[in-house]
Amino acid sequence: MADPASYRPRAGDIPSEPGVYRFRDERGVVLYVGKAKNLRSRVQSYFQDLGGLHPRTFTLVTTASSLDWVVVKNEVEALQLEWQWIKEFDPRFNVRFRDDKSYPWLAITMKDEFPRAMVLRGDRKKGIRYFGPYTQAWAIREALDLLLRVFPIRTCNSTVFRRAQLQDRPCLLGYIDKCAAPCVGRVDADEHRRIAEALAAFLDGNTSATLRDLRQRMADAATSEHFELAARLRDDLGALEAVLERSTVVLEEDVDADFIGIAEDELQACVQLFHVRRGRVTGQRELFLERQIESTTADLVVQVCERLYGGESGEYVPKLLLLQELPEEHAALSAWLAERRGSHVEVRVPMRGEKRQLLDTVLGNAQQALERNKRSRATDLATRTRALEELRSELGLPSAPLRIECIDVSHLHGADVVGSLVVFEDGLPQKRDYRRFVLRHGLGNDDVASIDEVVERRFTSDDRSGEQRFAYAPGLLVIDGGRPQVNAAAKALERIGRTDISVVGLAKRLEEVWLAGADDPVVLPRGSEGLFLLQRVRDEAHRFALAHQVRRRSRAASASILDEIPGLGATKRDLLLKQFRSVKRIRAATREELLELPGFGPHLVDAIKAKLGEDVPIGDVVEEH
Repeated sequence: MADPASYRPRAGDIPSEPGVYRFRDERGVVLYVGKAKNLRSRVQSYFQDLGGLHPRTFTLVTTASSLDWVVVKNEVEALQLEWQWIKEFDPRFNVRFRDDKSYPWLAITMKDEFPRAMVLRGDRKKGIRYFGPYTQAWAIREALDLLLRVFPIRTCNSTVFRRAQLQDRPCLLGYIDKCAAPCVGRVDADEHRRIAEALAAFLDGNTSATLRDLRQRMADAATSEHFELAARLRDDLGALEAVLERSTVVLEEDVDADFIGIAEDELQACVQLFHVRRGRVTGQRELFLERQIESTTADLVVQVCERLYGGESGEYVPKLLLLQELPEEHAALSAWLAERRGSHVEVRVPMRGEKRQLLDTVLGNAQQALERNKRSRATDLATRTRALEELRSELGLPSAPLRIECIDVSHLHGADVVGSLVVFEDGLPQKRDYRRFVLRHGLGNDDVASIDEVVERRFTSDDRSGEQRFAYAPGLLVIDGGRPQVNAAAKALERIGRTDISVVGLAKRLEEVWLAGADDPVVLPRGSEGLFLLQRVRDEAHRFALAHQVRRRSRAASASILDEIPGLGATKRDLLLKQFRSVKRIRAATREELLELPGFGPHLVDAIKAKLGEDVPIGDVVEEH
């Protein structure tokens, strides 16, 4: 039996807005889906004294091992999303919605000579148009009863219909004008089909024309003093408006769109995708992506679209894709999506109105999910402790590695070779201890030799970057690489007499962990907190090394252009770069700002301005930590 306190969220982490929540077991299987007007109040009610809980609720909270939720705009949205999740996950504790193993739809049998409106469950069939779904069959019948005032379509079964034909007498609905009575010839098949098509169009969201026509007819009847007809039309109009009020979910207009929101930090991004079909939220997805170096939100949007809509099993492509930021290649993205869909797809950023409000809801859910993930896997003491203990156990370390250091090497086709060292203590980054290395021997593509040099310099006490600048040695040294790289690091440690430091390598291809001298890697479970920590450490070292390498390249390119300026020597060139960080910023500086620098006179400043007035393609320097 699980302890609910082990996964109980903090009250401050639970929003007080309407939403839908899910209980999951230890395998991730959804056990229960519920909706709430106030998520905080409802969720907290599950974590009171176990003795005071209903037996079924007691079973639920002691079987589950995690809880998550999605915030929506109102209770109607929560109802629709609750149904969607119940349909998708079939949770074992949602017995209220599982009586018939499916959800009821309002269906119109367009394949019949005289189409019929009725309640249907189960798999969809050809020739039948479906509308809904509804949580209860009585809700469909109640709505249909109102609609029959305006759209008197047949609702009887085949047996009743044939009997009425034989007796030449309509049923009760025919007598009270809630059926056009095609069974006795009041309308022919074509006229009855037009009634069915008008009802289908109304249910499909094309409501404006019908309401406008009714209002005009009501006004004309009143002007002509046909007050009984005007009253009937008024009642018909009220019935349609009542149905529309019940079916409004997200947007007032008919919308076929996907809303994509991304929340991100330096290491990862959380993607929230809301599907809106015919103005209703019909689904929601959540994805976590590894953050790439120098990738923007717009870059992530493209990657997400490729993953979601690409391949044979890709998502249905809607007419409209609404994003928080438009990528530069949005025209190409739109064309690719249009090819997948077979018709035009609009990609844009909503700036105002209901679409903007819904996108803000999506972004809020993405940010909350990202923060929950970060708290649970990075700052939660119990999770960090479990990760360190897993590393000790799986890697055979003498103790839990409270301090982990990671080394990575970066270069551009063998040039500008640099190394990085990042430090994590108790599972958290210690950026004050990060170090950068410019490799001395021009090792090019030889990663093994590069790793050897960085390790030796880190652990050699007479080097400026040596151990005297650190508080203590690491409990685990991680190398970004496979067996050759980790063996090189181990040999370097042995050569300088540091055999007390455990060293492993993390290879990106399969995320396997290599121990020094081992013939086979250690494969940690994909859900392992220890593996997640190693990935974070490795990715941070890679990011830091690449940023340093790009920064040096930018500085070198800037220096080469500044060398062409007459009268600007090495000292003044370095002063310029130190002050403004890049050629782009030097070009943007005013003459007065340049003249303030020591040794920069009017003639030199004029020469700088004249040279840098050219369109030199040099970007900003990547800043270091």
